[in-house]
Amino acid sequence: MMIKNKKIAIVGGGPGGLTLARLLQLKGANVKVYERDIDKDVRIQGGALDLHTESGLAALTRAGLMDEFRARYRPGAEKMRVMDNQAKIYIDQHAEKDTETFGDKHHRPEIDRGPLRDILLGSLDPGTVVWDSHILSVEPVQDSWKLTFQNGNTDTADIVIGADGANSKIRAVVTDIKPFWTGITMVEGSIKDAEKTAPTIHKLLKGGKIFAFGNEKTLIVSSKGDGSFGFTTACKTDEYWHKESGIDFKDNKQVLAWFKAEFSEWGSVWHELFAGENTLFIPRPQYCMPLDQKWETRSNITLLGDAAHWMPPFAGEGVNMAMLDALELSEALTDPAFADIQTAIASYEKGMLKRFSKIGQGTLFNTEWMHQPDALDDMLTMFSTNIVKQARFVSKMFIHVTLVPFVRKVAGLSPKQTVLT
Repeated sequence: MMIKNKKIAIVGGGPGGLTLARLLQLKGANVKVYERDIDKDVRIQGGALDLHTESGLAALTRAGLMDEFRARYRPGAEKMRVMDNQAKIYIDQHAEKDTETFGDKHHRPEIDRGPLRDILLGSLDPGTVVWDSHILSVEPVQDSWKLTFQNGNTDTADIVIGADGANSKIRAVVTDIKPFWTGITMVEGSIKDAEKTAPTIHKLLKGGKIFAFGNEKTLIVSSKGDGSFGFTTACKTDEYWHKESGIDFKDNKQVLAWFKAEFSEWGSVWHELFAGENTLFIPRPQYCMPLDQKWETRSNITLLGDAAHWMPPFAGEGVNMAMLDALELSEALTDPAFADIQTAIASYEKGMLKRFSKIGQGTLFNTEWMHQPDALDDMLTMFSTNIVKQARFVSKMFIHVTLVPFVRKVAGLSPKQTVLT
């Protein structure tokens, strides 16, 4: 095996990095995961994830973790209500009978990020994750790498995989290609004890999801198993609005004032999302890596997940792509058909970048049409067609890329209209 007696460093302990560690350990590899969090409990994990049969679930199956997943996923959490900006319900999946199950192509079971992370962490050998390891730099030392961390620690590795997200420090070593601005900023919020803190929205949510459209803006709410929920607003802004707006996103009153002004056409029912004193807000400007990105493969360093192909979340593919990256990279690094590690990495990167090019196109298209004036009408039209009923949509209400040509026709967009300007 090419990686026998090689020390592998995975930088980043998200779903992609942890999945890769699990898959490589099953094959006898020497793996460490360097994660910036002080421990597994220090940071609130994000909202629910819908895992796809051909990617996220395929990786968990290969990792031997499907029994754990079945025990901890949340049936019904994928059900959604589509609303307008006054919270009028147009589509209610809670009234529909479930038809998909495990193994079906379009089955999209939901699991919260926290439980998924716990499943993956619990599957690793003791000591695999090195906590409090915020990476500062990676430097070549002969045929290996020196990793330097913010806490002053250093380590070395024969192979480095950057799974450290959108702001990856490892990416700069692999390529100098930069992301481009998509024209959209999201504001993310997290509400604890939602039944008491936001009772009206909690009742509307019904343990699933809300997708609201109006005035070239979106608002998405997603339940969590611990009684909390997360939500995001999204609208067109200047690129550096989150820095130049003057809004203190730690001041809920300022954020509510912004929402009332920016989303002035939206009903007051949504104000409940911003009223709680303990609600946490994070502005998230949306970028995307170029769809045609390519780089020269290095002999012992590569990327996966957002570090490789950062894109907006409007296709529900981010975590699924990262976990599929992990599956394909683990297979490449342990495939005896490859003459050396560089050849194996080159094969992995070629497939990964080709896949991103296709999914990224659908993502950018979704980013545009979901924030145009007729988004709700187009959504309802698509739901009324047989093709969407058969495809069942992905559970987060994001269009699967195979439907993009159809959606273009419905929305009246030309084939070249894919990116907001």
